Amino acid sequence: MNKVPNRTRIILVLGALAALGPFTIDMYLPSFPAIAKSLNTTIAWVGFSLTSYFAGIAIGQLLYGPILDRFGRKPPLLFGLVVYLLAALGCAWAPSVEWLIALRFMQAIGGCVGMVAGRAIIRDLFPPNQIANVFSSLILVMGVAPIIAPTVGGFVTATYGWQAIFYILTAIAFLLLGLVGFFLKESKGPDPTVSLEVKSIIADWKYVLQNSAFVIFTLVSSISFGGLFAYIAGSPFVFIEYFGLTETQYGWAFGFNAFGFILGSQVNRFWLKVRSGVAITKAVATIQLIVGFVLAVGTLTATFGPIS
Repeated sequence: MNKVPNRTRIILVLGALAALGPFTIDMYLPSFPAIAKSLNTTIAWVGFSLTSYFAGIAIGQLLYGPILDRFGRKPPLLFGLVVYLLAALGCAWAPSVEWLIALRFMQAIGGCVGMVAGRAIIRDLFPPNQIANVFSSLILVMGVAPIIAPTVGGFVTATYGWQAIFYILTAIAFLLLGLVGFFLKESKGPDPTVSLEVKSIIADWKYVLQNSAFVIFTLVSSISFGGLFAYIAGSPFVFIEYFGLTETQYGWAFGFNAFGFILGSQVNRFWLKVRSGVAITKAVATIQLIVGFVLAVGTLTATFGPIS
């Protein structure tokens, strides 16, 4: 088995980068009612700031792929974190919900570089037979974020106001800039042969989409995460407005759900020793289908609700 120098340090830094996304999404969820009141709008309109963030992630990932191949890993990573930092600061100063929606989009454009670069760096440094295991370790590090972020966000909102959440995110981005700048070495230098012409990039996308395995696993992952993001977007209204939970209670409820990420990632590490990735994916997809059906029936029949 190939040894990768500073493996633990690399995983910790990449895990911190990967945790930026969950922190950015989950920390401000309990503050939806407070933001709506402060900006004289509705929770539904505040929810569009989450939608714009997801749109920014989708677009940003398409852009960063060729950019990371052309200019190396670190320069785009540092640039994206600066964009994120400035956008997070702007969110704290947003004078209207429209500004918040636009700035959250820019925050995603900057922040999603960590998602793309992290995966690219792992492929650069680790052999194929270690990649799945490294991702499981990465999820263990980043899995703390969705557990503590809503709880912290609920406390911060109730104590200091919703703007403080974005000041905290600004500080986290500043810390990540330092970690990447000083502790993460370049894993793949610039490649001048990589073209950034639109025609060339589209040709590359077309080539990738012709790979049936990529398309199948992408669809499976997209459907799975689509359900997750639908839950994330709707949960603030359902838990706080419909079920009457406080911001802090919502944080604890969301954090309990997020604990499944850590548990699942560690089960996956041991499962990979005895089963292939394809077999595990089929089993997990079946479990998701069954659980999704139960949740749908329980919701339609009003069986599920808050625990008294």
